[in-house]
Amino acid sequence: MRKSVWVGWILLVAVACKSHRSTPDVSGIRIDLQVQRFEIPFFALDTNHLNRSLQQLAEKYPGFTQDFLFNILGTTPDNASKDVPRFIRTYQSLSQASAKKYADFSPVENSLRRGLQFLHYYFPSYKLPARLITFIGPINSYGNIITKDALAVGLQLYMGKDYPLYQDEQGQALYPAFVSRRFEPQYIAVNCIRNIVDDMYPDQSSGKSLVEQMIESGKRQYLLEKLLPELPDSIRTGYTAQQLAFCRHNEQQVWSFFVQNDLLFSNDPNTARDYLTDAPNTAALGESSPGNIGQFVGRQIVDKWVDAHEKTSLDTLMKMPAGKLFEEAKYKPR
Repeated sequence: MRKSVWVGWILLVAVACKSHRSTPDVSGIRIDLQVQRFEIPFFALDTNHLNRSLQQLAEKYPGFTQDFLFNILGTTPDNASKDVPRFIRTYQSLSQASAKKYADFSPVENSLRRGLQFLHYYFPSYKLPARLITFIGPINSYGNIITKDALAVGLQLYMGKDYPLYQDEQGQALYPAFVSRRFEPQYIAVNCIRNIVDDMYPDQSSGKSLVEQMIESGKRQYLLEKLLPELPDSIRTGYTAQQLAFCRHNEQQVWSFFVQNDLLFSNDPNTARDYLTDAPNTAALGESSPGNIGQFVGRQIVDKWVDAHEKTSLDTLMKMPAGKLFEEAKYKPR
């Protein structure tokens, strides 16, 4: 009986979210995106003639080779001769596993291309990235980077939630299970597009009231749905399907919790941390709730406002002061 109830709520979430979607036809928009698998030639470097091999690599991948060595790997020109061979030895097995896992990279590429089509449709003046570069960096390094002309993806953080490196003591200390469960290929496109959204609209809500910060987070979720309408809601939000069901089923109670505890206009950074950062759940709302539940609340407020302003452009929405949007939305779930 419990299983059938959960299935019902999951279906309700899907139907509810689809009601906000109006998907344009973007199939005619051409996206010129060159995929470059940087990690393949990097791990094939001739370490016996490292300087010459690195020079050849830099000629093939201008700009990014330097970024990788000095900003991702964290070496220096003086130390590269020791650091690069040591890194290659340490991560060789991950490189081999990555080559097998991503032998066919087209599903990731196609999902990202689709997102870039919608991005160009809604924001034709935004300069799209020309390259998608994959690399393998240290386990504690970047998973997603945006440069002036490229998106870069660290595959060391997309090896699948059960990859052994995430399960050992060091991996668990860095990335507990509620984080590493999202180290799956289907999260690559949404994290790349999220980087572009942050590039277009830098989040400047830090230090503002909790409700303003929640709304800014909700705006980003609304925009992600417009840019990646075919991805499941769980991938865009980072919630599990069960956590999404909890949010929908308890929307009124969640809102009442924030109102009754006078949290909406709090400027306390600890309050923002409790409700707007990743966590296995929101402690005050129980184990079934998601962490970062403020994202959900903010999205509901944004949806309420959009329902009354359907012709407003996405750019206008993203630039609208969160406090003004909150006043106009008159959000009150029933």
